[in-house]
Amino acid sequence: MDEVTGAQLIAESLKAQKVDYMFGIVGVPIIEVAMAAQAAGIRYVGMRNEQAACYAASAVGYITGRPGACLVVSGPGLIHALGGMANANMNCWPVVVIGGSSDRNQETAGAFQEFPQAVRTSIYGRPGACYVDIAGDMVNAKVERSKVSCCPPPPVSLADQGSVTEAISVLKAAKTPLVIIGKGAAYGRAETVLRELIEMSGLPFLPTPMGKGVLPDDHANCVAAARSRALLQADVILLFGARLNWMLHFGLSPRFNPNVKIIQVDLCAEEMGNNVRPAVALLGDISAVATQALALQSTVPLNYYTVFHHISQLLPHDCIIVSEGANTMDIGRTMLNNYLPRHRLDAGTFGTMGVGLGFAIAAAAVEASQNTGRRVVCVEGDSAFGFSGMEVETMCRYSLPVVVIVVNNNGIYSGVDSETWKAMKQMGELTSVAPPVSLLPDARYDEVMKAFGGRGLLVRTVEELRSALQLSLSDWERPSLINVLIDPSSDRKQQVTTTVRSTCL
Repeated sequence: MDEVTGAQLIAESLKAQKVDYMFGIVGVPIIEVAMAAQAAGIRYVGMRNEQAACYAASAVGYITGRPGACLVVSGPGLIHALGGMANANMNCWPVVVIGGSSDRNQETAGAFQEFPQAVRTSIYGRPGACYVDIAGDMVNAKVERSKVSCCPPPPVSLADQGSVTEAISVLKAAKTPLVIIGKGAAYGRAETVLRELIEMSGLPFLPTPMGKGVLPDDHANCVAAARSRALLQADVILLFGARLNWMLHFGLSPRFNPNVKIIQVDLCAEEMGNNVRPAVALLGDISAVATQALALQSTVPLNYYTVFHHISQLLPHDCIIVSEGANTMDIGRTMLNNYLPRHRLDAGTFGTMGVGLGFAIAAAAVEASQNTGRRVVCVEGDSAFGFSGMEVETMCRYSLPVVVIVVNNNGIYSGVDSETWKAMKQMGELTSVAPPVSLLPDARYDEVMKAFGGRGLLVRTVEELRSALQLSLSDWERPSLINVLIDPSSDRKQQVTTTVRSTCL
């Protein structure tokens, strides 16, 4: 007689039903079930919390179309798995939870000698017309060629650095910023630096009629199709070589927000403040000023939009993106693109925090078994990471090359910097004075990954972020965690309309 144990029967029955993955935490009396599942060809992943195990098992159900199994012990084990079960029900994802109970008998438990000057006058500063009157006797006059000179190129003037810093601060505080690109920018050959600025910052732009083409009309950040709405709803407008004249309705209400703040970049001081007094005036060459802004941007703390812009540029199109957190997930949903079905996992219908690492482990396990060559990238808010951060040990234990990116703003929605935290400690008990949304400043989540043998990287700048992500994506031997420190006050910009995008500045 071919006898099998109950554990074998359960394992073989699951395998026969094409259940190929099992997640759980073993204990009496289910150790044998895990062992039997392995013997039957089911891949068993031992987790550190039953809730994460159930999230992982349900994610496998979504990814593969066949239920994942979740193995738990009775009592607290099963109770911990309830969050995953509820999440699976709300998302309509299949999962089989198996829990071990007590024994049945214990069920209760920009003259000829005068020409250089004329040219100079026409091109220096704001370009324009210059009249040169030539006397009649000079028409046939001769002059040695060597005495004829040419004026040097126009000097490139920079804006006051303090004013540039102020402009960055005004943009940073904007909820619905807008860049207007005029023909001054086109004349100033500023297309390369303006494109870099627009794409790094995520700022939406509107070209004037002769400013068109400085950046392509089909650029993702161009809001020309919603011109009236963009002008009306912008709370801060950055003018690059554009005049607030009749073509722009003089910058006045009702076409513009009556409280709009104008940041004006122009070569001509006389142009500053025409019709609308600027909140910040940047007198200088368009290209040079834009370059100043870019340089300053690298010294300003990172924020969500800058981080996501660069992550989106580097992620493989076929990667599986796992995302959770409040601002992190919301912003990621619009900035991190997917190109294939079933390649995004997030908090879903139930809005559950803590699902990220379990989902990432599930996706990595599936990718490893199918040898697809696809990366799994898990983008976490620092608060969300805290729910199941210890699962990085699971990633290290099974050598699952998940790339975890923690966008760390020291809190839930927003936090405080380390100096503010120290000051609060002097004010009294932190339990009485610390904002409830705050977390420990500059927490070294990267060290947690290092502790288990994975790669941990601390990032504060764009250059460090890009380098760290490229390095992590090239490593198939172990998991990586990139701890990205951003401005604690960084927040999701108010989305009044989808036609005006938020800024990274």
